[in-house]
Amino acid sequence: MHPNTAPRRRYDSEFKSQILIACEAPGASISAVARAHGLNANLVQKWRRGRGLGGAAIPAKQPQAIARAAEFVALSLPCVAEPVSSTTSTTPAPDIRIEIKRGATTLNLSWPSAAANDCGAWLREWLR
Repeated sequence: MHPNTAPRRRYDSEFKSQILIACEAPGASISAVARAHGLNANLVQKWRRGRGLGGAAIPAKQPQAIARAAEFVALSLPCVAEPVSSTTSTTPAPDIRIEIKRGATTLNLSWPSAAANDCGAWLREWLR
C-alpha cells in the first residue's frame, strides 16, 4: 500500500441494505443518499447493480425502513377559512412563501395561493 493511501473501508451487508432501501424511497436521489452517509455515489450505484455485496442478498423493500429514511418537513400554513357573509368582503388568501437554504445560498419563493397545486408540483420536481 502506498504511504499516502488510506485503506479501503468495508461495509457490512446490513449497512448496504439500509442504503439501498433509502435509495428506493419515493423522490430519493442516489447522490443525496450517498452524501448523507459519507459515501461516493458511484459506490452506491455499484451496490445497486449487485456488485460488491459479497454474496449477500438484499432484502425486498421494508416500509418501516423507507419511512425512516425519508425526511418530513412540516409547513405551517395560515388558516384563511372565514365565514362569508353578504356584508363582509372576501380578501384573497396570502401568498405561499417558501424559504430554502442550501449552504450559503437562500432561495425565497412567493407563490400565489390560488395556484397552490402548481406550487406543489413545482416543489416536488425541484426536490427530485
